[in-house]
Amino acid sequence: MSDPVPLLNVQIDGIWHQFPKGTRVIEACAQAGKFVPRYCYHPKLSSPGNCRMCLIEMGMPKMGPDKKPELGADGKPVISWIPRPQISCAQDIAEGMGIRTDSPLTRECRHGVMEFLLINHPLDCPICDQAGECRLQEFSVQYGTAGSRFLEEKVKKPKRIALGPRVTLDDERCILCSRCIRFMKEVAKDDVLGFVSRGGHTYLTAYPGRPLDSNYSLNTVDICPVGALTSTDFRFKMRVWFLKETKSICTSCATGCNTVIGARERVIYRQTPRENDDVNSCWMCDYGRLNFHYVNSEDRLTAPQIRLNGTLETSDWGPAIVRTAEELGRFRPDEVAVIASGRMTNEELWLARRLIETLGTPHHDVVPRWGEGDDLLLNADRNPNTLGAQLLGVANERPGENLARIVARVRAGEIKAVLALQEDLLEAGFTAGDLNRLTFLLALNILPNPTVEAATVVLPGAAFAEKRGSMINAKGRLQRLNRAIAAPGNAQNDWEVLRELLQQLSGTAGPYVIEDVFKQIAGTIPEMRGLSLSKIGDRGYQLEDVEDVPAAPAPEPAHL
Repeated sequence: MSDPVPLLNVQIDGIWHQFPKGTRVIEACAQAGKFVPRYCYHPKLSSPGNCRMCLIEMGMPKMGPDKKPELGADGKPVISWIPRPQISCAQDIAEGMGIRTDSPLTRECRHGVMEFLLINHPLDCPICDQAGECRLQEFSVQYGTAGSRFLEEKVKKPKRIALGPRVTLDDERCILCSRCIRFMKEVAKDDVLGFVSRGGHTYLTAYPGRPLDSNYSLNTVDICPVGALTSTDFRFKMRVWFLKETKSICTSCATGCNTVIGARERVIYRQTPRENDDVNSCWMCDYGRLNFHYVNSEDRLTAPQIRLNGTLETSDWGPAIVRTAEELGRFRPDEVAVIASGRMTNEELWLARRLIETLGTPHHDVVPRWGEGDDLLLNADRNPNTLGAQLLGVANERPGENLARIVARVRAGEIKAVLALQEDLLEAGFTAGDLNRLTFLLALNILPNPTVEAATVVLPGAAFAEKRGSMINAKGRLQRLNRAIAAPGNAQNDWEVLRELLQQLSGTAGPYVIEDVFKQIAGTIPEMRGLSLSKIGDRGYQLEDVEDVPAAPAPEPAHL
């Protein structure tokens, strides 16, 4: 067992505090409730001390003739103040240190720093994408002066430069904080950015012949304190103060990065990372960040459809559910297969498991989805909830293992009905000819695809940003999805669709709120016992012993 970290006594604005040894001065001030403005400092990066915005007054204990600190009337060390300001981001606290964060000297220093930063900065806040979340705007009001003494012409720098396929640079706005340079070097391990020229003409650029094309390039936009680095995808699309922000998770791979979805009027405009040191720190890959545009597609399925005389016709939910139940009632259990998805929530997978048991079919699986991973965040498993599918018994320890057998039975005419839940069967090894062999095909999905086009009944579901629920990431962390926008048209949440189908097949009432679905899961799956959707919280809950997932026990019939 390691020794405890010693606590050091530090005076901040006249009040003594204790902090662990190794705490940076700027962090100690924040913990004491004294905010120190900063530009170049970022808690996940090194501290170069570039911007000088975090200047404070600092002192150390005055030493007496006996080489011991002199004590004042209160029994505390007398502070001998250093006559010049010090940066607070690049040094650690020391025993007996004194700090002043709001003295006349620090206020004068901040005014001076802000004046220098604004000398060449363009006055284009009305058209800048960073407006509304710009530190330069905020600090110019809090720590700047009302006027400017600068009369000369501003230095012109490169503008609208495509640093890479996803990042656009307006160099004239850059304040040379070097956050982006340090992120690409220290976190992304792609040392592609740097400063060139000198003095007031210094500007940011990529190395010759090296575009900023890393899969983590958009994190530089997140950490840029001004509007220099902008997302090409989001640029000039929407003012940030109009966006409704919803805490959620990324569903593009099994990492499950914590996110904030920015949406307005049923349209998603951006996804940005949300800090969670147990999952993604405060970063996110570009692939997952931009993988939301299909939710805004004009081709979304918005109403149920039933095949009549060889043509899919728009229908209401009632007839579509009844038709599905009637069709399924014509087949023996071994003539039906259920193909679920590792992109479904735990609640949806639970009801899919109930549907499998109600039909009595032994043929079920999820479609595995693999890609190239990396050593940072992107997982090779592109399904966000593979562990959930295993834990709830929809897939075994090798997802996709049963698919080949299901396809072979379809081709042999042994399986005549297939329920495709949020999957295109052509990605599961089926061919168009296989789909035509089926007597009945149900497609629950959000967008048209070959499976939808061949289906007997089409049921429109909800995308990840349109529903609530939970998922389990690759490390066994249970996390929550939250609804940012409503599903289009007459589409419904997938768990509600599955509940209606179960009710029609069994004649028994089901849960009417998603919390009750999760309650059923928690009452049956030992790893989730005692949990609820609210207890998961915004940062998730780490499940124990989920690497080797056992088959989920059969639920009690009374739970339906």
